[in-house]
Amino acid sequence: MRRRSTYVGRVPRSGPGVLFVIGIACLAAACRQDMHDAPRYEPFEASTFFTDGRSARTFVTNTIARGTLREDEHLYQGTIGGQLTDTFPMPVTAEMLSRGRERFNVFCSPCHGRTGQGNGMVVQRGFRAPPSFHDERLRTAPVGYYVNVETNGFGAMSDYSAQVPPTDRWAIAAYIRALQFSQRATVEDVPANRRDELEQSIAPAAPGQAGEPPTQPAQEAR
Repeated sequence: MRRRSTYVGRVPRSGPGVLFVIGIACLAAACRQDMHDAPRYEPFEASTFFTDGRSARTFVTNTIARGTLREDEHLYQGTIGGQLTDTFPMPVTAEMLSRGRERFNVFCSPCHGRTGQGNGMVVQRGFRAPPSFHDERLRTAPVGYYVNVETNGFGAMSDYSAQVPPTDRWAIAAYIRALQFSQRATVEDVPANRRDELEQSIAPAAPGQAGEPPTQPAQEAR
């Protein structure tokens, strides 16, 4: 059996491991439980530091977080001088109506239905039915009313201010107006230069048009 050399100055194979363990032990000794239990206040906990005894502090008077001033009452609330308005804060365009339709179908149609009749899918499954947008009361309501309800909620409807930004609320309101108008519009409401298009869209398709194959004559019996 070969004898292992143990001359002075030789570093044992376990030396690096021993040094690593010693280093970890030194680092661990430097940590204290105070680093885990940092001084803090629990919600609504009393404090002896402040004269009012409260640990939670109120905002400084007139302090407003950056980006939350919302001083445009027309845009954010649908009101002017505290009164509901029937005007839009931006031009109503085809792009705006398209956006309003898309947002309406996402956020509103589950209750109100795609046509605003109040027969959405959750209503068909037992949820409380909202009023139809085509009722006289809502049909004549200012457009700002819809924005205000979207912002603040009304009755059983919660607000959608967190889900829908202000410009989209106006787009939805514009689309609701379009839905209401679609149920009561007449030919006279169509611009004269567009009536031909309307008549063509409602005219019955001739054989061989609109994707229908032309009618073939019946073959004589042989």
